[in-house]
Parts: sequence; C-alpha cells; structure tokens
Amino acid sequence: MKRRYFIQQTTAAAALTTIGGITLPSFKASEKATKITILHTNDVHSHIDPFGPEDGRNPNKGGVARRASLVQSIRNENPNTLLLDAGDIFQGTPYFNYYGGEIEFKLMSKLKYDAATIGNHDFDNGIDGLYAQLPHAEFAFLSANYDFSNTIMDTHVKPYKVFKRDGIKIGVFGLGIMLDGLVLKDLYKETVYLNPTEIAQDMSRILKEEEHCDLVICLSHLGYNYTNYPERPSDLKLAASTKNIDLIIGGHTHTFLPKPTITKNIEGKNVLVNQVGCYGINLGRIDFFFDIDKNKTVNGTSIIV
Repeated sequence: MKRRYFIQQTTAAAALTTIGGITLPSFKASEKATKITILHTNDVHSHIDPFGPEDGRNPNKGGVARRASLVQSIRNENPNTLLLDAGDIFQGTPYFNYYGGEIEFKLMSKLKYDAATIGNHDFDNGIDGLYAQLPHAEFAFLSANYDFSNTIMDTHVKPYKVFKRDGIKIGVFGLGIMLDGLVLKDLYKETVYLNPTEIAQDMSRILKEEEHCDLVICLSHLGYNYTNYPERPSDLKLAASTKNIDLIIGGHTHTFLPKPTITKNIEGKNVLVNQVGCYGINLGRIDFFFDIDKNKTVNGTSIIV
C-alpha cells in the first residue's frame, strides 16, 4: 500500500510537468502567492471500479479508490483545494441499475466533493429517483438554469455557492443542458430549462459584483463544442458570450482535453475551458496563484487516474 501510494504521488507530480500544463502569465509568482487548486471530474457514469488489465482502450485506468488516493495526495500538498463534478454522475454500470445512485453519492461524499451540477442522465430514474438519493449526498448541487420550483427538487438545488479558501472567494455556479429531446418529459416533469447564456451573464455578474468573488467558475453540462450544430449552446460559445468567468468546467460531450482550452470572453479576456473525458479515467487539475493584489496566474492539466 505504501509503495502504491508513492507511485500515485509520483505519477501525479510527473503529470503536472509532462502532460501539457498551461500558464497564463500576468504576474511573476512569488513565495507570497496564494495557491487555489481546483480538481474536477465529469461524466463518471457510475464507474466505481477501475477498468481491468484486459480492457483494450483503458486498461488499469480509473476507479474511485484510486481517485480518492490521488485527490488526498493533492489535498495534502495544498489544503486550499476544491473538488467539483460537472454532471452525469448516474447511469453506465450495474451499480446504478441495482442501487439507483446511492453508491455514487455515498462515495462522492467520502471523497469530500464540494459541489456538482446535474447532467441529463442524472434524471434516468426520474426526478423522484434523484430526489430519493439526496440524503446520501454531503455536497452541494448547483444549477442556475434549471427551475425546479414546481418539482420535488425545489430548494434542494442552489444556483451558486461561494467558497472561501485562505482569503480567496471562489464563486461556483451550475448550468445544465436542454432536457427536451434528451430526457423523457415524464422523468424530469415540471423542470424548466432557462437560456444558459443569459443565466451565465447574470450569475457571473452576481458573483463578481455582489459577492465580490476573486475567482468565478461555471460547472457546465452543456457540452464542449458542436461544429455540426453551431446554434447549440456549448462551453466555447458560453465563454465567448459572457464576462467575469475565469474557468468553465464542462461535461456531456466526453471530450478528452490534455490541458484546458484558452479562449477569449466578450471583453477579450482569457477564459479557461476544460473537460476530462468520462468514466473517471482522468482527473482535471487547475492551479490558480494569487499575488497580494489578487492578480492571478494559472496552470492546468489532466491527470490519468
């Protein structure tokens, strides 16, 4: 066990230097810089166990236990760490078919996830099935563009949450994909989908101007990009159409990015967009460094679990 833990720590450290980390220079990092680490997953789809050694595409990758060890080693390195998920927690293995999401939420709670947004497959047992598993989730569910007012989920999902780490305020809000056409109406019932771009503009304004957040993060289940459907909302379109968002953590399209995409917002400022594929194979890591004036630089990478 000690040897395995050492290997995992060594692999994580190597990944940060060799798998294409990025840097956005805006100040020279000093010893006084405050480091905030954002870890994230998406589209885990009930993959509790790692892939086996004979799996052709992903041999010996993934698994909640391995992710837990990796996350803990990073938290030991930097206590100022948030762990987030961008949706589609449910559906994909017999664990979900048999337990209905209980195991997924219990394990995420053991890993001390801070927040998650809701994906379309999280309605696969209906909104009542999602609600039934909430007692097992010791983390926040965030969705700003799903109006649950007339559903059993009302008051159980917040549009955003503000976290504070070492004097840095981090605002996180969630966005979900249009359910009509993806999920049967009988499953999501009276959930109302609101325009994600308009909601994101409002959320980022609130978090920046009213909550005075130093870092604004969007947990999105819209999808990375749709070249064949340019009218469809996506993370890249969202970044280009808004301001005040520093990082978009995406899901839905199972896009494996070796490092975050750097794109421009409506004001021409840099926005990071990241997604780490699916099934818990990778763990996203974004490190923000704040100087005494709260100017920031950032490194980002994807770590194979």
